[in-house]
Amino acid sequence: MNLNFRFAVVSDPHIGLPHTIWDHPSRFHLVEVSIPALEIVFKHLAKLDLDFLLLPGDLTQHGEPENHAWLSDRLAQLPFPVYVVPGNHDVPQLLPNERSIGLADFPSYYLRQGYDNPQQLYYTREILPGVRLISLNSNQFDGEGKQLPFGRLDDEQMAWLKAVLSAADEPVVMVMVHHNVVEHLPGQSRHSLGRRYMLENAPALLELLRQAGAQLVFTGHLHVQDVAENHGIYDITTGSLVSYPHPYRVLQFQMDGQGQKQLKIETHRVDAVPDMPALPQQSREWMGERSYPFMMRLLTEAPLNLPPAQAEPLVASLRYFWADIAMGDAMFDFSDFPSPVRRYFEAFSATDSIDNHATLML
Repeated sequence: MNLNFRFAVVSDPHIGLPHTIWDHPSRFHLVEVSIPALEIVFKHLAKLDLDFLLLPGDLTQHGEPENHAWLSDRLAQLPFPVYVVPGNHDVPQLLPNERSIGLADFPSYYLRQGYDNPQQLYYTREILPGVRLISLNSNQFDGEGKQLPFGRLDDEQMAWLKAVLSAADEPVVMVMVHHNVVEHLPGQSRHSLGRRYMLENAPALLELLRQAGAQLVFTGHLHVQDVAENHGIYDITTGSLVSYPHPYRVLQFQMDGQGQKQLKIETHRVDAVPDMPALPQQSREWMGERSYPFMMRLLTEAPLNLPPAQAEPLVASLRYFWADIAMGDAMFDFSDFPSPVRRYFEAFSATDSIDNHATLML
């Protein structure tokens, strides 16, 4: 069976209609560019004869009903099918309140974008002949209704997934989930700053995917461009449209008659919106200006555990550290840092340069 299809990934658009945007001096998200940036992306994608579009969560800034409704209506106007999953920002409350929808409300907003059962937060369908998409919900809440600070697939969803994978007979099975399932940063699943972006029971999910031969997982949440691999399974995470460098992906999948598969990945970026003609430069500075507390935590928490007095002089050199990681394919040189600190931060360098443009042989 020959397969040849083209699709795009747009992640973490954090849609905010103007009247829903609230300001905070330390917010990282440039929510004010969410709609103009998305419209620029849609204009480009409409020219590409795509087979479908994936949106791996954080569709809205704070789960506002009007933002979900606006986005669902806008997605329905596109000339190709769109499939979505919820991110932590989409369902910040277990139960609805005056600002946000509740967890159970999410599917009913996106019955035109993959969901076919308004009572279930995950779904699967054959989106093309020979291609199955499995879309998961990684948002969970504790007994008091508070959102967990990490991703997790509950037991019911894991049992459902095992049954879906066992029954799937398509040669291509793709998974979409908001939280990362493979580490994209050194020690991501162990560090207090990193593990909130991970799926807590990722090892169990990866084992199910390995047994089923499913190799492609599309995630978001981390707001960086990165491709990570674990025993033949690729976690392709895509940065946010409202964060530097405002990326999105266009991908081409091919499988020949002998079953040889490859996925070509291309990255595109939004370089300007009407009110920000120098968007990347402005958003890079925006991120740099807000980097101080995060860099101090990297320096003063495990594994470095530097005293604040030793960490303070190093912070200025790390002003653009996260922005460079977000760009993807970053190479770092901190030769003026003390040896243990140098080794730690240089370990974040890309080792294979496949974060933005690559061809994966599957």
